[in-house]
Amino acid sequence: MLTTIAFDADDTLWRNNSHFTITETTFANLLQEYSQTKDLNKQLLETEKQNLNYYGYGAKGYTLSMIETAIEVTQGRVPTTIISQLLDLGRELLRYPIELYSGVEEVLHELQGEYRIILITKGDLLDQERKISQSGLADQFETINIVSEKSKEVYQKIFKDVGVDPTNALMVGNSLRSDIIPPLEIGSYAVLIPNQDEWIYENEGQVPTHSKRFFEIKNISELPKTVKKIVESL
Repeated sequence: MLTTIAFDADDTLWRNNSHFTITETTFANLLQEYSQTKDLNKQLLETEKQNLNYYGYGAKGYTLSMIETAIEVTQGRVPTTIISQLLDLGRELLRYPIELYSGVEEVLHELQGEYRIILITKGDLLDQERKISQSGLADQFETINIVSEKSKEVYQKIFKDVGVDPTNALMVGNSLRSDIIPPLEIGSYAVLIPNQDEWIYENEGQVPTHSKRFFEIKNISELPKTVKKIVESL
């Protein structure tokens, strides 16, 4: 049986990474005249990866990575005025308005009557709480889980806590690394909704087309039809 549907939040229910993409462009423009590094955004990405174990995911860790990268690529010559502007960019990331994707509210409402609906999102606690609150979707979920990482162990614990067997659960998200591969590893279903603004890091991995529990759709409005297909195949 399929009893529970879990949703990712950022870039699945609402826009998120597009704001970081815009910030990266500004970051590169600010440092161009102070650095000989050709691909500043690539350097920033490497710094972000190295810092994930220290700062986690989200705007705060991203801001610290921008500052660290700026110091490194300028050999410490970056002006304090630029550092100040980078801090401002980080604050802006914590203030942008939430923009839901088309069809999100309708899909959640449609599935709510037949399935347990939960949210599993990762990132900075305060920032995730802000976005969930501003989204107006909080009441749509039976439980809201904000985690620092999405591993198969984390999914196992969450499903155990809500009293569902992982094989009876479906995870919906835009990230191969976080939303698709770990749930499949514990026997859950997984539906990928690719996002053109996806962070490169989250797209690393092999699309599991060989798995009969993996599905890919173009947008969230196609989810109810996919859920029906899964149920009919059981």
